[in-house]
Amino acid sequence: MTGLVEGKAVLVTGAGSGIGEAIARLFACEGARIGVADLSLQAAERVCSAIISAGGEAAAIQADVSDEAQVEAMVAKTVERFGRLDGAVNNAGVGQERKPLPEMSRAEFEAVLAVNVVGAFLCMKHEIPRMVGQGGAIVNIASMSGIEGVPMMSAYSASKHAVNGLTKSAAVEFARRGVRINSVCPGTVNTPAIQAYAAAGVDFNAIIPTPIGRIAESDEVAQAALWLISDRSSYVTGLPLWIDGGMNAAPFVVP
Repeated sequence: MTGLVEGKAVLVTGAGSGIGEAIARLFACEGARIGVADLSLQAAERVCSAIISAGGEAAAIQADVSDEAQVEAMVAKTVERFGRLDGAVNNAGVGQERKPLPEMSRAEFEAVLAVNVVGAFLCMKHEIPRMVGQGGAIVNIASMSGIEGVPMMSAYSASKHAVNGLTKSAAVEFARRGVRINSVCPGTVNTPAIQAYAAAGVDFNAIIPTPIGRIAESDEVAQAALWLISDRSSYVTGLPLWIDGGMNAAPFVVP
């Protein structure tokens, strides 16, 4: 039995840790050849080595997604290594310090948008032309913060709303040219950043009211991205796929 993305060349940004690492590893297990891109070359090389050790094929690429020249080079290196680009998961992103909107500086606000919004735009700008004519699929990692308003997180929430808007617009624009574009919107995920909060005594499983009763694991987000990149979702485009444990399905959670 072959994997869901067997033989596909897939670029994953922000793949050096957390959700991006889970995506890169899962896709490799499912047969994809992976461009492992990250701001940290050391982190990208670590994940790349793990994939190769497990029998997969991967290439480590250093890139800052807010820099167009680096994004263009990142995509070109992936195509040079694997001969084509069949899929991309644009996962690279940053968070923000929790603070009231009036206390946030313009520089702080724009720094979040530079990575989360401009980065997603630049990645699609250079990925889409590689897919038009041959077909392909793109997944942008957004957030449930891009569906809801989140207090004390105005820049992050605004950026993820923008990612969902970019995704829908691009999906409509390129649907008849063979490129499917969707977003995945996770709720709180058990990543290193969340684990740092947990070490400080914050129990997200207790304070995040999901009907399932816990926060998500990175692999659960990766599984959603895998389906959207695979041919099994061939009639799906422009979708913001919620991975939130049912949180948005209920106004309150019954214990």
